[in-house]
Amino acid sequence: MGGSESTQKERDSPVARQDVQPVRARSTTTDLQPTQKEEFEKPWRSTPWGEKESLEKNLREFPLSHPNVNYVRILLTGDVGAGKSSFINSINSAFQKRITTEALANSTSSKSFTKSYKTYYIKSGESILPFVFNDIMGLESLESEGAHPEDIVKALQGFLKEGYKFNPVSSVSVGDDGYRSDPTAQEQTYCLVYIIAADKVSMMYPEVIQKMQYIRAKASELDIPQIIIMTRVDESCELVKKDLRKIYTSKKIKVKMEECCNIVGVSMSNIFPVKNYHEEIDPDNDIDVLLLRALTQIVQIANDNLSRKYENVLNDGATNDV
Repeated sequence: MGGSESTQKERDSPVARQDVQPVRARSTTTDLQPTQKEEFEKPWRSTPWGEKESLEKNLREFPLSHPNVNYVRILLTGDVGAGKSSFINSINSAFQKRITTEALANSTSSKSFTKSYKTYYIKSGESILPFVFNDIMGLESLESEGAHPEDIVKALQGFLKEGYKFNPVSSVSVGDDGYRSDPTAQEQTYCLVYIIAADKVSMMYPEVIQKMQYIRAKASELDIPQIIIMTRVDESCELVKKDLRKIYTSKKIKVKMEECCNIVGVSMSNIFPVKNYHEEIDPDNDIDVLLLRALTQIVQIANDNLSRKYENVLNDGATNDV
């Protein structure tokens, strides 16, 4: 009887009901030493190397399209250990000009280190910048572990309160302590970012992929733009490990980006390979340029989404409570 009940629950889960794409076979190839054949003759995407200060300045002074919104909210999701918290720390490090660890990360555990819904404000000096990140519990293969997909959908809509404790087996409901019934414009999410590790994308569990595809479908229904940040590029490609500026001449990195595209469905133009700070003790301009270039795209499309929603409110003649 217990087995039949478990099977029925699995059939009734939101992820099980969602039609998903066929899962790609796991890669059996191993990383090779770089050779001339593994490189394109020239970078296939331009990168503003040496322009960190300009990228940083533009983000510090970015004008949001809503007069009463101080920042756009960006939600991060992804597999356990993909580098969500490390990405937040790396972005903060780029602006603070020192290595920071505000978002606690665990590089040794196979379980999610993030247990609650928390907002991270990015500062430049003492000024809070016009974008914030929300980190959540990582996705895991078992239904009883990791972030519940419905909690992520509710976070997109602004229904999760700050400090909400994630429950892998049950999503927050109306009336619960962690449920916000009337989110303001500033509490809603304007861009969803998937964090995927380049060296692990070929080995992702099918169940995790199904959860990501379910979340993508729901985010698309909500008209929320989506981006992929592909981390651990140096662990995936020896060429890039030796010289980060070869990131867009590396054929291997482009193949990894295409795998991310096929798995989640986000277009290549919205996939950004980066290196998070991991063992470094000082900032690096090339690392920062990749991070800030990706962040620029995230903030721009998040603001576009804010602008569309604000225009809809004005067209409807409603008053938006911020």
